[in-house]
Amino acid sequence: MNPLVCCPAYRAPPTCKLLDVSEVEIGRGKRARRAYTLDDVAVVASRRTRDVREVSTSWQFDAYHLDVPILSAPMDSVTSPASAIAIGKLGGVGVLDLEGLWTRYEDPEPLLEEISHLDDVQATLRMQEIYQEPVKPELLRERLRQIREADVTVAGALSPGRTQALWRTVVDAGVDIFVIRGTTVSAEHVSANREPLNLKRFIYELDVPVIVGGSVTYNGALHLMRTGAAGVLAGYGGGAASANRRTVGITSPMATTIADIAAARRDYLDESSGRYVHVIADGSISTSGDLVKAVACGADAVMLGTALARAEEAPGRGWHWGAEARHARLPRGERVAVDRAGTLEEILFGPSHSANGLSNLMGALRHAMAANGYSDVKEFQRAELVVTDS
Repeated sequence: MNPLVCCPAYRAPPTCKLLDVSEVEIGRGKRARRAYTLDDVAVVASRRTRDVREVSTSWQFDAYHLDVPILSAPMDSVTSPASAIAIGKLGGVGVLDLEGLWTRYEDPEPLLEEISHLDDVQATLRMQEIYQEPVKPELLRERLRQIREADVTVAGALSPGRTQALWRTVVDAGVDIFVIRGTTVSAEHVSANREPLNLKRFIYELDVPVIVGGSVTYNGALHLMRTGAAGVLAGYGGGAASANRRTVGITSPMATTIADIAAARRDYLDESSGRYVHVIADGSISTSGDLVKAVACGADAVMLGTALARAEEAPGRGWHWGAEARHARLPRGERVAVDRAGTLEEILFGPSHSANGLSNLMGALRHAMAANGYSDVKEFQRAELVVTDS
């Protein structure tokens, strides 16, 4: 018998509800959930290994069988029609920004060259000026036609605010995959000034699969899945070029974000009696190790910005920026310098001549899968993770 119970002075502690162990107290009036970045976690090798030649990185998205689980970020520093074609030929999907320079100017090459030589102090202001040129539907059609004629998967992205005005042009131009990408996209946008995009009705009326994001919470992702989206972008995107945390105080550590949205995918699969929605990690994936851990956290594929901006073929010419950097009134990103790491093929498939994790991304993924005994990407989502003290 417990001697404390026999003691007359003993009083049993009051019944209480246990707090979530992932929560910490910031102050008496506020608690916060503990979340993890990709740098905070690592994959643990299992008891079984596999021959690396028996490992597959292929990915089935809707009707499209892809050799690698890679989509390029729709950013002018990453994806041009030419680089989208090159990525498609290598087995991935190049996603063109349909509000970028390629749909605003007949020949954006001189402007891309100018941006690469701008002084840091002047870069944001000048880019705001350059992107004031309106999007031209005829150029949008021409760029998508160019990619389609190369016989690769055609994907284009619009922001939520421009989707209503331009979606018909995009679909009529023959896009295979439609991406709606913003810093934060929700299924419950509220506006007293204009009618918000009804995602559920919009997706239902389209004949092409739609990828929507960014989303960073379980509930937000679950609501997007219920709209009929074929894929959800997990994360805010932007990566190294994002200043979202500094300018508006918003961020979401990617390891936790991916795991939360993967949980929403699992629960929606049960809720919908078997409809699978792909989770695509978007943001903070700069090295091969980041990519490996993103998949281990639950991602079906990754959308790469910084990693592909380092390619010799990248239109940014050693610089990287996204839509956040050109916002007319509140830039939430900036133009940043990136190291060149080789050709697109070397970045994706090697050979690598350095251990910095910037090239042979697929080789690293295959090695990690083989070291843990997994044969494909879907299996690797079950890999064991540990939290580190990075």
